[in-house]
Amino acid sequence: MRLARFRHPSVDAVQDGEVRGDRVVAFADGSTVLSRLASGDRTPADGAEHPLGEVELELPYEPRAIFGIGKNYARHAAEMGGEPPATPLVFTKAPLAAVGPSGPVRRPAATRALDYEGELAVVLGRLADGTVGPAAYAVADDVSARDLQESEGQWTRAKGADTFCPFGPWITTADEVADPEALRLRTWVNGELRQNASTSDLIFGIDRLVGHLAEAITLRPGDLILTGTPEGVGRAMQRPDGSGQGIYLQPGDVVRVEIEGLGAIEHPVVD
Repeated sequence: MRLARFRHPSVDAVQDGEVRGDRVVAFADGSTVLSRLASGDRTPADGAEHPLGEVELELPYEPRAIFGIGKNYARHAAEMGGEPPATPLVFTKAPLAAVGPSGPVRRPAATRALDYEGELAVVLGRLADGTVGPAAYAVADDVSARDLQESEGQWTRAKGADTFCPFGPWITTADEVADPEALRLRTWVNGELRQNASTSDLIFGIDRLVGHLAEAITLRPGDLILTGTPEGVGRAMQRPDGSGQGIYLQPGDVVRVEIEGLGAIEHPVVD
């Protein structure tokens, strides 16, 4: 099941529903994406139906908590100048970092070194045994301010600024994903392929990440875990003029992240 929030010109409100093929169907029973995650209900939507091309996909839901995982691909750790961590490296992004699949991502005045990180997002929900665990998946961009990340010693501003977590375009429930650790992930900037890897290269798998977080934090349905990014970030790119590393996002750039079977998000960067 693909759960989404959307806006259609015929309705003056954002609706929750199900993406079914090339159509989107609203929930007629008052369900929301978040309530479906909390209950585990997978009853098909049976409300108003619209062509997918006629709707604007919104933020799938507003997450209570967003957890990021740093350096969770060995080659990315190497390109950033370090060794892979011995245990998962966890940081948080503020809830206001969440934005819909079309963004936009806003570059704050505090940074001039804005970077992309295409990532598999794990969406927590109610499982069949009543526990909270990996219930769905989505595509995300863990937007990062590299200058703040390097100068401040902790990543609250570098990773958690407003709009620094576009995700979507919908969330795909786990029953439709045969193996979330065997998916192709690609990121483009202005049409140029920058990242091309498989989630099979994750150092710490999904179950390990959830368990690691749960040792210290009460997890709730709707909590979002960004599992890490593969190599190919702008911070590691050589500048064409030979002046060093770091090709960063500029206003007007467009970032596209696509994960096999989960869809794609595409957002502009603005000041």
